[in-house]
Amino acid sequence: MDDESIKKSSSLSSQLSLQSVPSLTSHSLSHQRQHNLSVVDHHCLTTLKGHNSYVSSLALAGKFLFTGSSDTEVRSWDCTTFSSELDQEFLSNNNIVAVGKGAVKSLVVLADKLFSAHQDHKIRVWKINNQEPDHQKYTRLATLPTLGDRAIKLLMPKNHVQIRRHKTCTWVHHVDAVSALALTKDETLLYSVSWDRTIKIWRTSDFKCLESITNAHDDAINAVALSDDGDVYTGSADKKIKVWRRSPGNKKHSLVDVLESHNSGINALALSCDGSVLYSGACDRSIIVWEKEEDDGNILVVGALRGHTKSILCMAVVSDLVCSGSADKTIRIWRGIDRNYTCLAVLEGHRGPVKCLAAAIDNDRCDSSDTSYLVCSGSLDCDIKVWQISFPLLR
Repeated sequence: MDDESIKKSSSLSSQLSLQSVPSLTSHSLSHQRQHNLSVVDHHCLTTLKGHNSYVSSLALAGKFLFTGSSDTEVRSWDCTTFSSELDQEFLSNNNIVAVGKGAVKSLVVLADKLFSAHQDHKIRVWKINNQEPDHQKYTRLATLPTLGDRAIKLLMPKNHVQIRRHKTCTWVHHVDAVSALALTKDETLLYSVSWDRTIKIWRTSDFKCLESITNAHDDAINAVALSDDGDVYTGSADKKIKVWRRSPGNKKHSLVDVLESHNSGINALALSCDGSVLYSGACDRSIIVWEKEEDDGNILVVGALRGHTKSILCMAVVSDLVCSGSADKTIRIWRGIDRNYTCLAVLEGHRGPVKCLAAAIDNDRCDSSDTSYLVCSGSLDCDIKVWQISFPLLR
């Protein structure tokens, strides 16, 4: 079994459920009716087929959905066609954005640039050309670290780090799969985390690597989330979430907190829209809810969301909804009011574990009385499903 299979199988194998953290999930019908949560409509708009291997990453940007797979391909899909009768198989033959050299682990979009993180230790940058109204064109702008960055660092011995007993490389290189990417709010910096246990920070204007935090965790890093206040959260197979911060006037990040409540490897992190609540999903089948205290900024466990029967593999937040995907082949949609959470819907239909999620407000289908959302899910069954979730606005 290769390294990828080992890491993948460990993230899919469920551990005993976390019992030490109280549950926040309410099963009370009166609570649901009180908040109009029992009147929820959800259905699958379409199933997108085209990838030849499992779907590992998703990104929604404007009217396009970008999907990455272990078949090394990145594809784009026009969201405006999701509820139409257009032949998705025909569309899949005309939507390949790029082909890399390793499984696509993460995707982020910045204006007319698409960043893709790969199993082959690289980050690739693609230019999106929107000049043709019916067809986007893509060209590769760069591969990170860039040739210039590598050449400058190569000349000075102090820039070399030991990665194995008899092998060194420059600190700008990832030396294992790049597992996740995240952009700062002002979009000037890109953060990457890797199974090599490092965090790297890249400048988006010229793709220069500005900083590398080595040995950030004791095991592979699987997830990263950035708060608008500058805090950086990383989740690892070592069962820990670490909080990093760059003090004013300091160019380097420092560790400010270690969050430990999961009893198994952490696969996913997501932040509430205001950054005050952190959600973490792990192999222990629980989503832990953490809140940042207003007075001192300490982060404390509030409780856990339970319902999935196998590992939590991915999460996404849109508005006040939390979406979770699991090795149990389902997606759950959660909503919390005053720390009392309800599972609004369980989306079923995938034939394999749900590996990645993306969600957005569905402005085309919202009206004055209802709120509507699009939730996209990618699975080990090689399919992407697009779901519509709608429910009455809270009064």
